[in-house]
Amino acid sequence: MQLNNLIKINKKKIRVGKGIGSGKGKTSGRGHKGQKSRSGVAIKSFEGGQMPLYRRLPKRGFKSIKDNKIAILNLSKIQNIIEKSKYGIKNSLDLKILKEKKLIHKKFKKLKILGTGEIKSNIEILAHFASKQALDKIEKVGGKISIIKK
Repeated sequence: MQLNNLIKINKKKIRVGKGIGSGKGKTSGRGHKGQKSRSGVAIKSFEGGQMPLYRRLPKRGFKSIKDNKIAILNLSKIQNIIEKSKYGIKNSLDLKILKEKKLIHKKFKKLKILGTGEIKSNIEILAHFASKQALDKIEKVGGKISIIKK
């Protein structure tokens, strides 16, 4: 442990604009006129006429206008939903039910079923998309998956 940390140095704050004798009177250390002498001026990202960093770097990425809002559900998640009795979902599942039970956000327009995990109970699912693996697993336990064409 250093002794420097124990000693409290009592340093007075410089009060600007308090008379000529203070050394920070009149213009308060801001010089004369100009943008930087004014109050409320912060010249962010100005690099003295040099091309600023944000303009030197290339534009990246692409934001699609047609943003498909697709909710993705794995079989493991569906099995979880069925097992929890508080949701009251037993034999059928679709986008409308999921929104009503607040299991997915209301912004989603389509539903996609993926095959990760296992499903034990036979259930009827109404979805826009489904992977081959998900179709196989659902049909194996005696369930049914209907694809909505839109």
